Amino acid sequence: MKKIYHLGNCGTCQKIIAELNGGKSFELQEIKSEPITPEQLDAMKALAGSYEALFSRKAMKFRSMGLAEKTLSETDYRQLILDEYTFLKRPVVLIGDEIFVGNAPKTVQAAKAKL
Repeated sequence: MKKIYHLGNCGTCQKIIAELNGGKSFELQEIKSEPITPEQLDAMKALAGSYEALFSRKAMKFRSMGLAEKTLSETDYRQLILDEYTFLKRPVVLIGDEIFVGNAPKTVQAAKAKL
């Protein structure tokens, strides 16, 4: 399976999709218009190792909700991602049984190499 979870209006996501053969051969899921399901998030967690690995602390709501001052559990991370799409670290690229989370150059290069 090849899938990319992304945000349609995110320039960084669009740039990375372009680097990954323009998203050809990938199923693309725009997470604002088609929210991720609990089952999809649980499958991502199984590959990533934790919900925290999928969680974006760069989201503007992270500070505005006062989450920076709180100690969050795996259950908290899961619920926050399901409640608010901006908390998913993007893009999430699935290639076979491997997951590539975020936009770090090293992560993008690893995903390109896997293709």
